[in-house]
Amino acid sequence: MPDRQTPTRRRAVLLGLALACAASALPAATAAQWPDKPIQLVIPYPPGGSADLLARPLALQLQQQLKQPVVLEYKPGAGGTVASQYVARAKPDGYTLLMVLAAHAINDSLYPNLPYDTRKDFAPVSLVANLPMIVAASSKLPARNVRELIEVAKAAPGKLTFGSAGNGNTGHLAAEYFSSVTGIKMMHVPYKGSANVVTAMLAGEIDLTFDSISTSMPHIRSGRMHAIAVTSPRRSALAPDVPTIQEQGIAGFDVTGWYAVLGPAGTPAPIRTKLSEAIAVALKQPAMQKQMESGGYEAVGSTPEALQAHIERELVRWAKVVKDTGARVD
Repeated sequence: MPDRQTPTRRRAVLLGLALACAASALPAATAAQWPDKPIQLVIPYPPGGSADLLARPLALQLQQQLKQPVVLEYKPGAGGTVASQYVARAKPDGYTLLMVLAAHAINDSLYPNLPYDTRKDFAPVSLVANLPMIVAASSKLPARNVRELIEVAKAAPGKLTFGSAGNGNTGHLAAEYFSSVTGIKMMHVPYKGSANVVTAMLAGEIDLTFDSISTSMPHIRSGRMHAIAVTSPRRSALAPDVPTIQEQGIAGFDVTGWYAVLGPAGTPAPIRTKLSEAIAVALKQPAMQKQMESGGYEAVGSTPEALQAHIERELVRWAKVVKDTGARVD
């Protein structure tokens, strides 16, 4: 049967097909061109903390890999939720990224009304690194090990103070978890970042902290603070003489900090793959490895899919801890 379409109709059909083909090619075209301008990496805590100590050398290495500036933007507040909300609402073009900590998974259960959906509003890029935590105490605190810490806490319930880098921070929940399994009560004092916790500890404002090993070790080495235990299952290469909490009689205790990069939901998969590959290469550079080792970080560099699976496991895990401990936002 002869084609009865008018020239106008045929042109419309051809135009529609052309637009459809162009649309399907957009992600690949975008990935090929990306990045062609500076990238913003948002940090949820103030400068000087463990996220900053990792993000700075990583940004320098990524600049070399991607041939574009990687600018660190600090947006502290509300346990990291201020930064997360900012990125969740950003344009999903690969130019606004977020470095999250384990607190990202904790906040989903700890905060009743988050201004974003942890599972739906972000696109995974890479699990960058793990970092053991350490229980560090003021030089004035007489406890030198887990047993003595429990004894001091039980002698004065609720009087022992611990600082954290903010509500929902991994250190906050690690201390709540420790209190729950040992039957002690401590008072939580939240700060805006790990650097502020260390300052408070050195000033004698708090008794101890469950914090990233990278921010506490310099002061432990100087003698201004002392180490009680590391919270990971294995001892840290940065503090090989400090026993784990498990070694000191608390079976199964395992809290390890982690750091990952996310984008807003809708960030094209080709861009995320390209970025995850650049992160993996950056982590293998000798200068980067040296800086990570000095801070106690354990490099990972995962695929987006592996990070997504990791976050899902952490969401389930911390939901149980929050429920079991009765942890709340102070």
